[in-house]
Amino acid sequence: MTYPKIFKSGNLTLNKRKICVVVTARPSYSRIKTALKAIQAHPALELHLVAAASALLDNYGRVVDTMEADGFAVAEQVYMILEGENLVTSAKSTGLGIVELSTVFDKLKPDAVVTIADRFETMATAITASYMNIPLVHVQGGEVTGSIDEKVRHAITKLADLHLVSNQKAAERVIRMGEEPSSVIVTGCPSIDIAAKVLENPELDFDPFEKYGGVGKTFDISCGYLVGLQHPVTTEHEVARRQVTETLYAVKEIGLPTFWFWPNVDAGSDGTSRGIRSFREIERPENMRFFKNMLPDDFLKLLYNSRCIIGNSSVAIRECSFLGIPAVNIGSREQGRERGRNVIDVVHERSEISSAIRRHLSNGHYPFDPIYGNGKAGERIAQVLAEVPLHFQKRLTY
Repeated sequence: MTYPKIFKSGNLTLNKRKICVVVTARPSYSRIKTALKAIQAHPALELHLVAAASALLDNYGRVVDTMEADGFAVAEQVYMILEGENLVTSAKSTGLGIVELSTVFDKLKPDAVVTIADRFETMATAITASYMNIPLVHVQGGEVTGSIDEKVRHAITKLADLHLVSNQKAAERVIRMGEEPSSVIVTGCPSIDIAAKVLENPELDFDPFEKYGGVGKTFDISCGYLVGLQHPVTTEHEVARRQVTETLYAVKEIGLPTFWFWPNVDAGSDGTSRGIRSFREIERPENMRFFKNMLPDDFLKLLYNSRCIIGNSSVAIRECSFLGIPAVNIGSREQGRERGRNVIDVVHERSEISSAIRRHLSNGHYPFDPIYGNGKAGERIAQVLAEVPLHFQKRLTY
């Protein structure tokens, strides 16, 4: 028989709560990194970190290596991604994730499982924990976006027991969905913690080419540069290649040096990847270099020192609003998400994209906007996990 670890607080001897956090992708790690550090450091908590899905794949930056380099011990690795990056493989990967994660949770026997945001792998985590009667903690629920992400996010809300949301509007939406108000806590977004830290030393103090390699020409960035990051939209996966091609040619027209990053492992990412490769082979751009991944802190420093980010990543909406970085948001992927003055929304049409970039180049950086937090979310999340009940009664709203 095994017993939970204990810690002493004053005259009390208390059981440590075993918190299992499942990280399934590059953006998920950025969204939860500071909370992982705070959980790891908290005397009442014991961190069990699970790396799964594209977090283990070299094609998507193998973020598990970054996690370990940052000092986290990975308790389990879960391979669950079927090759193909289409609707069928996304659905099957979700099912495979349920199968594999059930074994992991049975082995670890956590007191709570933490799942992040709205990806299909996140759904697998939520379903597994719910059916195994393990309290589920959802970070970043209650937000509004386009595509299937919103369905997944709201479905996870209904499965979750504890909701740690980024802002008050998100909290209000979760409560309107029928969740017990006391189970909904505004913590802010942990990725903003990293952005706040970057603001303390925003200088680009590393050589991106030397540190991360990448594919393409090396160029001079002393007069400014752009950052490109575009993911496929699941509900528009069949036109992903055309959409990214429009963006690439718009950026080429601007002519500034550009750091371009590979997409997430979503339905349509094969089309996005083919579009990037085809553009690279046909145009052989002298002013563009392509990367898989960067450390979260380095990526935000690269962004902060850029003149604009182009694409449809949520980093342009969340962290870039806090940092005041000009952002051109393309298409429907982030539709409905709260945004700051730093964002210009356009459709997938190269002339509109290039026009928006030029507007931002004239405007420069914007004042910071704390829509998604003030830089203390990780500490707040750990404190909540240590102190609050993990089971809440659902309210009936029908």
